[in-house]
Formats: sequence, C-alpha cells, structure tokens
Amino acid sequence: MNPIKIGMIGFGRMGGFYLEQMQKSGRWEVAYICDVSAESREEARRLAPQAQVIADEQIIFDDPEVAVVGLFALADSRLSQIGKAVAAGKHIIAEKPIADSVEREWQAVSLVEKAPLFSTVNLYLRNSWYHNTIKEFISSGEIGELAIIRVCHMTPGLAPGEGHEYEGPAFHDCGMHYVDIARWYAESEFKTWNAQAVRMWNYKDPWWLQCHGTFENGVVFDITQGHVYGQLSAKQTHNSYVDIVGTKGIARMTHDFKTATVELHGVTQTHRIERPYGGKNIDVLCERFAQSIESGRRCEELPRFRDAAIASEYAWKFIHDARTHDLPAIGDLRTLQQIRERRRTMKNGYGLLRKRA
Repeated sequence: MNPIKIGMIGFGRMGGFYLEQMQKSGRWEVAYICDVSAESREEARRLAPQAQVIADEQIIFDDPEVAVVGLFALADSRLSQIGKAVAAGKHIIAEKPIADSVEREWQAVSLVEKAPLFSTVNLYLRNSWYHNTIKEFISSGEIGELAIIRVCHMTPGLAPGEGHEYEGPAFHDCGMHYVDIARWYAESEFKTWNAQAVRMWNYKDPWWLQCHGTFENGVVFDITQGHVYGQLSAKQTHNSYVDIVGTKGIARMTHDFKTATVELHGVTQTHRIERPYGGKNIDVLCERFAQSIESGRRCEELPRFRDAAIASEYAWKFIHDARTHDLPAIGDLRTLQQIRERRRTMKNGYGLLRKRA
C-alpha cells in the first residue's frame, strides 16, 4: 500500500524517535517536519532530507495530502493543534499530556471523540511486551484474583528546571505513565488515594511522590515515582519494577533500560523471560496506528485521548493530595545546581538526557 503521509510538529527528543521508527517501517512518508527552533530544523534537514522542513505549522494542516499529524512539541501547543487537525480532517498521534491543564485535556478529548478520525497518545507502557505478557498471565487465571498492583520507577532522570514546565513536576510529567498502567492492569477506576511527597533540594515542587489507594473493584495499588535516585552518585543506577500480587500467585518485572526481565509464578506455570527492553515502543504505536488507518478499523490496543486525560487528572490529584500533608523540603538549591551541571556534561545517563529541547 502507499505510505501514509504525516506532518510532524515538534522535533525535539521525542520527534526524533518518531522519525527514526517511521523511516524504518516503510509504512510512513514523513512529508513535513515543523519546529520553531532553527537548530532543530537544521537537524531535521540532516536526518530527513526528503521532508519539507518548515517553521509554520499551518502549512501541514492546509495540505490535503497529509493524512496524519504528529504532535510532539510541548503541551501548551497541543489543544490548538488538535483543534486544527480535527477541522482539517486529519488523524492524530500525540505525545502526553494532550494539553497543558486538565480542563484543556478534556476539551481535547471532546474534540476527537466527536470526530470521525483516529487519534492516539503515546502511553508507551501499554505497548510494551513485558506489561502485555504479565496481563495475559493474569487473564489466564494463573495468579487467581488480581489483588495488589505495585509500581515503582525511580531514576536519576530529568532534574527540576531542565524543561517540561508545561508538563508539570516529575509525578505528572513522568508519573502519569505509571498512574495509567496501574489503571490498565486494574481495569477499573480510582476510588481512594493517599499521597506523600518530598521537595528534594528545596525545589518548589515535589520531585518524589508515593501514592497508595484502591480502585472501584477493590484492587489495591501503590505507585512510587521520582527522578531523585542518586543524581550525584559516582555510578548512577535506578530502581524500576512492577509487582502484581494475586490471591494465588504473582507476576513481576524489572528492567535496566536495556533488558526487561519478567517472572511469572502461577499455580501451574513458572516462567522467567528476558528480552530487550524496547524503549518508548514507538515502533509498536506507529504500526498499530498505520494498521488502523489502512483497515479503517481502530486497533483496540491503541491508547485513547480519554486514557491520557484520566491519567493526567489523577496524577495531579495525587500531587494535590500530597500537598495537604506534611511536605518536607530536604537538601538545598546548591545541590540542585550541581546536579544540573553534571547532567549537562554527562555523555549518557540511561538514555535520560535530552539531546534537544
């Protein structure tokens, strides 16, 4: 079939990931790359010489041959771009969050749900082989009834003040992925929650947060997230896992950003599976979206804007709940400045550094 023409808006770190995967797949033609940064446009010309590299996004919306727009800039631009895409009859792939406030996110949901178009958002954990393997194991009945969902993701990661201001503090910008995956496992809506956070390095916003609570179906959860894990340690490490407890067995996963290890302990089956981690799983998202467009039937595994809005809303609710409790400030801004300086000069850090804004 003919490749699907897409216009990309935003060519930072995530935009580069999408370009790489679309060039590999053969199912996409990147017709345009738009960015307001001259430096990013120059990089786009180098990496995608066949694309038209532009600074005016309206050119993409006005081109009737463009079937899909990819929204990969910061969140403050997305609601306007979603509105333009819907008006122009173009399918949408968006990064999360889908807007820069909860109210605007629900406006975006309303726009796409009223339109006869396909849309999806990069809630990348749903596209991972390891979470899907665990969920299939749960569905098989091997662990009995699902009872407890424990998710943890602590890394050195993005430091305060390094960008993403419109995406909020760490537990929203990054943590909403873990809020979403907990809800995906539970197949239920959040009912109760209690959160505790810390203002590391005396920064104005909490950069570590843990929340526990229940879903409407009685499943219990706890989520821990923070980009605070050994920021200045000589050899950086991290702690990332999911631990699923049932009435009869368990399933769990850990990863080191290179290899993911899944351990399944059921009533009749025991498995240990190691496979490449898979990164942001952009290839899976793009493949499923291309299949949806070509077949005219939405792939049910694709995350919806509604899923992103719910994850974002509850991430903010958990942050606000933490602010109603004791919110200690530990450390000082001088240490934070040392962290920022180190991250500027590091050659790598588990793929967590941003090459472009």
